[in-house]
Amino acid sequence: MGRNISAWHVIIVLVVVLLLFGANRLPGLAKSIGQSMKIFKNEVKDLTDDGKRDDPAAGPGPVAGPGTDVPPPPPAGPPAPPRP
Repeated sequence: MGRNISAWHVIIVLVVVLLLFGANRLPGLAKSIGQSMKIFKNEVKDLTDDGKRDDPAAGPGPVAGPGTDVPPPPPAGPPAPPRP
């Protein structure tokens, strides 16, 4: 299916996009698409890193050495009263 695309097809698609969105809105549209792709890429990376972190065969996690005392988490307090 992708083998039948020629340069004329690409030019026609670009002209149609230019007519639909206008020259003034194209930079903003491109910036928005770029930001969305960046966010998507970061989320995919976080998901793959999350899988490696949960894998016990991936090795031990960070080990606390001498002088690196980590305080325990604070105790859970009473639940907040419900809002009316």
